[in-house]
Amino acid sequence: MPLVPDELQRYSRQILLPEFGIDGQERLKDARVILIGAGGLGSPAALYLAAMGVGTIGIVDDDTVAVSNLHRQILYRETDAGKPKALLAQTRLSEVNEGVDIQAFGERLTQNNALDILRGFHLVLDGSDNFATRYLVNDACLVLGIPLISASILRFEGQLSVLCAPPPLTKGRVGEGSPCYRCLFPEPPNAADAPSCAEAGVIGALAGVMGTMMAMEAVKIIAKIGEPLVGKLLLYDAFGAKFRTIKISRDPTCLTCSIPRNERKLAKQYEVEACKDDSDEITWEELSRRPMPLIDVREEWEFCASPSTGKLIPLGSLLDRLEELPNEEFAIVCALGIRSVRAVTRLRERGINAKSIRGGMSSL
Repeated sequence: MPLVPDELQRYSRQILLPEFGIDGQERLKDARVILIGAGGLGSPAALYLAAMGVGTIGIVDDDTVAVSNLHRQILYRETDAGKPKALLAQTRLSEVNEGVDIQAFGERLTQNNALDILRGFHLVLDGSDNFATRYLVNDACLVLGIPLISASILRFEGQLSVLCAPPPLTKGRVGEGSPCYRCLFPEPPNAADAPSCAEAGVIGALAGVMGTMMAMEAVKIIAKIGEPLVGKLLLYDAFGAKFRTIKISRDPTCLTCSIPRNERKLAKQYEVEACKDDSDEITWEELSRRPMPLIDVREEWEFCASPSTGKLIPLGSLLDRLEELPNEEFAIVCALGIRSVRAVTRLRERGINAKSIRGGMSSL
């Protein structure tokens, strides 16, 4: 076996794997990987990527640490509550492997900064928790020609795939390039069909499983070993301990990836419409012109972190506390305007008139 350079020997522990070798480790050392989200999925993925010696790791997250999320966000501690996740992740990952360059982007990914932030990275791992960001990351990867590892979790279920992969990764199996996120999900789901982790819950260890698998896919792509999940969607049922992989194909009519790369552009906006019926919504400006009572359906920890002027009644207990609602038309607010639409829909079925604040607290 050839001698292992001292720097690589210190940098990595898997160098002796015959399938990996020195070439694989050198590819990791030269690789530039960026994670969208440093939460439940990003935490384990980033830890393993740093430990295995990925040369440059970017972390994009504009959020702060919340104690209620620590069961799955293993990079942080209770004493970190309220601190910015991106900067904390940078510190913790540097402690794991001081030779790795950790770049923190403590800002929300938008159509104005996405291309500038992602440009120059070789691989994107998306563990974001909202559809607006997922579609934006997908489109940015297509514009820049960067492979995308996308994962999601909810309750006891997880899914994972390698998307937007250029022809060299597809090996001719699925045509010119692999499916993109829009090939699988052309349109965002309605709010009622897309509960958040705060509403539906998620088992913490599931984030560890799927986040670690994201890191494994990244290593295979970078080191050019094994068979990445290109043209495949992996589904994991943690409750039943079952894995299932289904084949997925690129949609030849996809309005995004079917366009030649040099003609691709980002959309003008990525805010997911909470409801197709605009009559159920009201803006903060409209609320100021026609004052009405306000009900906040976020969780208590969200309310404490960013209080509103409304009465707090979490969505999960809303129908059990109908007697506390105003006897007149009122407005409902949440974080992004998704849970509030669900609340309006449920109340309308009971003859109660309410309006959802479009964009929620994030639109203030």
